[in-house]
Amino acid sequence: MRWMLSRAAVAALLVGVAACSSKNDDGGSDNPNQPSGGGSNTVYYSAISASDGTGFGSSSVCLPFADCPNGTGWVQRVVREMRDSGKTVTVLNLAIPGSVVGPEIENLARQLGQGTIGNYVERQLPFVSRSSTLVTVFGGANDVNVVGSAIEQGLGGGNPVGWGTAFATGFGRDLGTIVDGVRAKAPNAKIILLNPPNGAGMPYVADRPRDQLRILQAISVAFSAQANAQASRGVLVVDLMCDPRSYMPSNYSSDGFHPNDGGYAFMAEAVSRAVNSGSLPAPRADCPQMHLAD
Repeated sequence: MRWMLSRAAVAALLVGVAACSSKNDDGGSDNPNQPSGGGSNTVYYSAISASDGTGFGSSSVCLPFADCPNGTGWVQRVVREMRDSGKTVTVLNLAIPGSVVGPEIENLARQLGQGTIGNYVERQLPFVSRSSTLVTVFGGANDVNVVGSAIEQGLGGGNPVGWGTAFATGFGRDLGTIVDGVRAKAPNAKIILLNPPNGAGMPYVADRPRDQLRILQAISVAFSAQANAQASRGVLVVDLMCDPRSYMPSNYSSDGFHPNDGGYAFMAEAVSRAVNSGSLPAPRADCPQMHLAD
């Protein structure tokens, strides 16, 4: 289950991306009027994500690309925590609901007739501000869903696990492209990446047969491992996969997929810890949460 949008809404969102870019970035060229630096108490924050970046499922959902200071999603909470600590924060929230990380899985979604409206590499990375001192990236849950849906429709053939987990290589490549692209634009930005949790442990699939859950788990773990690999490149990886709070039904909205206020609060707490630290523990290569459907 993902948040799907009409074609009219897609068009409106993409117009918003262009408007957002004209206001907040230099379109790829040096702009002497664009702020840079500003000291440790000045933060220029670019957030790359999907519907979670707007707080979908929370009690106060934000419009895409808005600062939304009273929002209760994780991005909005992280911004508020920084401001409450005395920092001056300029936020560019690039989150587009329904997005996947890269073009390969977006193309698969189109093949399935799903209403995905873009991917991070092509629709969000180009608009990251060159002034960014902080960039967060969270994706993978929509991607896992697309691959799982394809398997349900028979595209996995006789080896659904092998077919599904093969997409992890492209997912990792796309994450690397995002990290490289951010560093090319904003070389000094702190990059924080959240790995995707085990989709087999989320409430929206609680009534699925065990064999389906094992497939979903294998795909999720493979994708999360690719996210974890970015830690070796100096990226701070927030380990949602191995955090038991990622699987508490009380942390999810009524759709069983999007977090509620409690779920976004724990995500924000984990990200804020990374924001305020120069390091994080390495994401775990194995944990009980990777074996929920064993």
